[in-house]
Amino acid sequence: MVLGHVAPFCNQFVSVESDDLLGSYTATQHLLKLGHKRIAFFAGPQAAPWTQERFEGYRRALREAGQDVNDKLIFQSGRTMEDGAKAALQMINESGDATAVQAVNDIVAIGCAQTLLSQGVRIPEDISVVGFGNILLSEHFRIPLTTIRQPKFRLGIAAMDVMLQLLRGHPGESKRLSAELIARASSGIAPAIGHLRQLSAPNKETL
Repeated sequence: MVLGHVAPFCNQFVSVESDDLLGSYTATQHLLKLGHKRIAFFAGPQAAPWTQERFEGYRRALREAGQDVNDKLIFQSGRTMEDGAKAALQMINESGDATAVQAVNDIVAIGCAQTLLSQGVRIPEDISVVGFGNILLSEHFRIPLTTIRQPKFRLGIAAMDVMLQLLRGHPGESKRLSAELIARASSGIAPAIGHLRQLSAPNKETL
């Protein structure tokens, strides 16, 4: 049995996982409802199943809103705070009209937010930032982070139920549990114009 997302080489195993596709879809919908039309996506490792699911959720929400994915708004950011910071600087230099960032996880989102704040960008007045995972730091960051909360307690219970079934010789059944949007101070109504393009060149520091 696998607790978490199943990689291709072990997709024959029973699994218990959160529905990250739906969670990411919900996060993008949240930003769309706030009026954001230029939503950057900070993607994680390309081969990771959870990266693929979260990007697909983002893509589906945009498609339903009548928008196509803009490749200029997609940034490969890895999974660390440093990765989020580098992606934020790249975004400032390459795509100054984004009004929101949806990050693949909370750590990347916080790295991005720290960099934007250091450049004088206000969150959420100038740009909104949304993460994924609801780690402890997300609630206590200087601007509490809007994020997706995975049902970790329920995942643990479901995993134990499946394991007990398997130990008793019964066929286990894979389960996907829904995640929940936690709206906090880092997301707000979209500004009339993207603020990032107004940053002066001397402020565009490199790491």
